[in-house]
Amino acid sequence: MKAVAYSIRPFEKEFLAKANQKKHDITLISNPLNFDTAAYAAGKDAVIVFTNDDLPATVIDQLAALGIKYIVTRSVGIGHIDKETATKHGIRLSNVPSYSPKAIAEHAIALAFALNRKLVKADHNAHHFNFRNDDLIGFNFAGKTVGILGLGHTGIEAARLFSGMGCKVIGYDEKVIEDLTFVSQVSLDNLFTTSDVISIHLPLTDATRYLIRTDTINKMKKGVMLINTSRGALINTADVLKALATGAIGYLGLDVYEFEKGLFFEDHENDSVKDHLLADLLRQDNVIITPHQAYLTREALQEIADQTIKKLDMWQQNQCVGDACACADKQNSTIL
Repeated sequence: MKAVAYSIRPFEKEFLAKANQKKHDITLISNPLNFDTAAYAAGKDAVIVFTNDDLPATVIDQLAALGIKYIVTRSVGIGHIDKETATKHGIRLSNVPSYSPKAIAEHAIALAFALNRKLVKADHNAHHFNFRNDDLIGFNFAGKTVGILGLGHTGIEAARLFSGMGCKVIGYDEKVIEDLTFVSQVSLDNLFTTSDVISIHLPLTDATRYLIRTDTINKMKKGVMLINTSRGALINTADVLKALATGAIGYLGLDVYEFEKGLFFEDHENDSVKDHLLADLLRQDNVIITPHQAYLTREALQEIADQTIKKLDMWQQNQCVGDACACADKQNSTIL
């Protein structure tokens, strides 16, 4: 099968090459897919994309006119693809429904640790030969109540890690998860009101968009630690910024940002105009923001590459990709 892979970072090439084993003719380009770059798909059967690629109806129409039959995204999320237009053209869609939940869970823990023990500030001070520790007091995680929002693959892994540190772990999910001995499943309100730390592991849907907003923040313990490694728009950023100013939120760790599209994955250091909301967040010394890197381990990258190539293999053999099917006429449930 002939394919073109958009938004390829240099570090991805070795993993895709290892997964592909020269089975498919894949052109790797660094450009993101948009209306201006869709022409690179001419003569191909499939396009391989990422979350920062833009596939509205106009781009899908262009791809269909070029003869594209398949689109696979190297991500769990599929919100960047107009599924209805693709299905109208008979283009088959696939995602990577789950990969290395341990990587994302471990990053959530890393954010929590770094915030609690003020590691960024301590490191900054040390680099300036300031070894005072007056403002570096943290707390013990052991004995604290940690609320896990979403008990899919990554949520369960995060719960397991927090539990191993002696935390009391509670969790909320829209469905009851059986045999979770290290998590007490509670109502959403109970989780909000009793958690010292809240770690978010939910997909972005109409029901979960802006789940964290002023009225839900007001239910939380004053000074709560909030960690989000899932989707930026689960949080109303403006409301969270106000809560940081009042002390309602005491710590904020983000690997995703509500308005990250066109911003994350690129170097914007020399931009004359910066995203003002993000700049305001970054000025807070109780905030850590990482650039959507929770998935970025060698193990996760190889798994993403393996699953991506597997979709091409199956399509070439005229097989259904099963749970990874993301077409509009099939219910696609994302389990984070």
